[in-house]
Amino acid sequence: MTAAAPAPPRARPRRRLGARLTRWISSLVVLVLAALLVHSVVTNTNFEWGVVGEYFTSSVVISGLLRTLWLTGIAMAVGIVLGVGVAIMRLSGSPLLAGAGTLYTTFFRGTPVLVQIIFWFNLSFLYPRLGLGIPFGPTAVSVSANSLITPTMAALLGLGLNEGAYMSEIVRAGMQSVPRGQTEAALAIGMTGPRVLRRVVLPQALRLALPPTGNEVIGMLKVTAVVSVIGMPDLLFSVEGIYNRTLQVIPLLVVASLWYMIATTVLYVAQRQIERRYGRGFAAVAPMAQGRPFRRALARMQP
Repeated sequence: MTAAAPAPPRARPRRRLGARLTRWISSLVVLVLAALLVHSVVTNTNFEWGVVGEYFTSSVVISGLLRTLWLTGIAMAVGIVLGVGVAIMRLSGSPLLAGAGTLYTTFFRGTPVLVQIIFWFNLSFLYPRLGLGIPFGPTAVSVSANSLITPTMAALLGLGLNEGAYMSEIVRAGMQSVPRGQTEAALAIGMTGPRVLRRVVLPQALRLALPPTGNEVIGMLKVTAVVSVIGMPDLLFSVEGIYNRTLQVIPLLVVASLWYMIATTVLYVAQRQIERRYGRGFAAVAPMAQGRPFRRALARMQP
């Protein structure tokens, strides 16, 4: 018997070659544009890179950066706590609680955060004194609104309450994504409603809410720049104070932008690590499962 002649190699489809050529050309164009941009930024003396290096690690800028990070952390903590509470209210089944939660979300999502911060900062025009006491009765403690609502307090109120409205929608979507059968099974074995919420619903909802929550943290870090309008010495306010004195506007704005980019990059890396840790076992298809070995395995599984 003579051996069968080997089959001729199959011609590569033109469509695949065209797609690869398109990718190569697109990559080349992107590289050229990126090189032009980097060259323009580095060689442009108007950026005053010496001034950028001088003020990049100055004590005033670092102090403003730390205050920005602190404000981001506290505002997000307030927003997450409020978001969980409002989400539970909206899903409670009580018309009064659901209506209050909807009103809160509608108001704080429907008005700009800058307007809210300025409103809280000028609350003394409406209520010169704030007090605690019996409702519709005598007041036990009363303080001046100007002494209580400092720029820091106004910033925390504006950012925290606004973030609570957005976080409530994120948490509510996560809670609604938990299969109803799990709640019914937990109730069937004797678990109380609050325990089901704490042990079954919220852990799964918070895992699903991790990616958008990470995005909210990164967004909050950048949104804190608006507190400079009420005189809170955050990162942007600190560099504004410097360039108002030196008139070196562009290099100081570059300093602030670089610190914002560094902080957001660190937060993004941390977000990815947290998602990877708490998302173990929930990925639908691993990235390597989309290649040729996976297709061969599927072919072997078929009868």
